[in-house]
Amino acid sequence: MNPNDIRSLQLRGLGVWILTLVLLMGISSILPDWLINLFFVLVGLAILAPIAGFFGLRWWLQRNLVQSACPVCGASVGGLQQTNIQCPSCGEPLQLKDGEALRITPPGTVDVRAVEVMTVEATTVEATAIED
Repeated sequence: MNPNDIRSLQLRGLGVWILTLVLLMGISSILPDWLINLFFVLVGLAILAPIAGFFGLRWWLQRNLVQSACPVCGASVGGLQQTNIQCPSCGEPLQLKDGEALRITPPGTVDVRAVEVMTVEATTVEATAIED
């Protein structure tokens, strides 16, 4: 017996599908048209809603996901816009704002950044008295 022969094609399980199709056709002939249309609309929504949700979530993440460097240690940190996080490398509390990571400082603290540090050598000067 050759399994690829067309005469050996077995139609097991086909009866269930034919019965289901006949039942659906029988029920649809009894039901009002608005109920059948509602069924097709709900099936369409069940198919399209996850697709729209996927692309909507991707768009929202592209707008709100921030990838930046820690201002203290330079390690890469990431999170959502306008949230407070902690640097995984140095533990510094950070706020993600406007696409960058900023240090969170308590009120009254002046946060300064040294731009250029100059080294100065001190020399000894002898003082002499001035007489009038």
